[in-house]
Amino acid sequence: RKENFDSIPDLEFNPIRAKIVQAFFDKRNLRQESDGLADEINFEDFLTIMSYFRPIEMNMDEEQLARFRKEKLKFLFHMYDSDCDGKITLQEYRNVVEELLSGNPHLEKDSARSIADGAMMEAASICVGQMGPDQVYEGITFEDFLKMWQGIDIETKMHVRFLNMETIAHCY
Repeated sequence: RKENFDSIPDLEFNPIRAKIVQAFFDKRNLRQESDGLADEINFEDFLTIMSYFRPIEMNMDEEQLARFRKEKLKFLFHMYDSDCDGKITLQEYRNVVEELLSGNPHLEKDSARSIADGAMMEAASICVGQMGPDQVYEGITFEDFLKMWQGIDIETKMHVRFLNMETIAHCY
């Protein structure tokens, strides 16, 4: 259940903690056919979600690595696409940026909004190119998301540590 995630040390102070926990219960990430959230997950579901956070295996070929990367990015995309419509809208992106920056007492909500707006304009220029004055960018599709993350090493950055494994020296 969602409340079981309260005891995970690395998530305790993460500003997007709620989004990460929600992603564990997102049926799209559980590889189910439907959208929405599961009330609880079983051990197999938990392992399915944890598979998105596994490290790269050294013997992966290019095709396996590309599939592995795409799975991780799909998981991340689902975290941003909170209404499950297949697009990250400006408002959804603003919400994430505001959550990420919420711990900074020196940054006002308007500043976070400006950062999100600027990032969305950057996304539009990467994905659509030069837009006409009457053209509206509806939001980031998964294909756009893949373009934006090209060249960024998501494979080694997306992880969650569930145990506090402090090394203790024992002298006898």
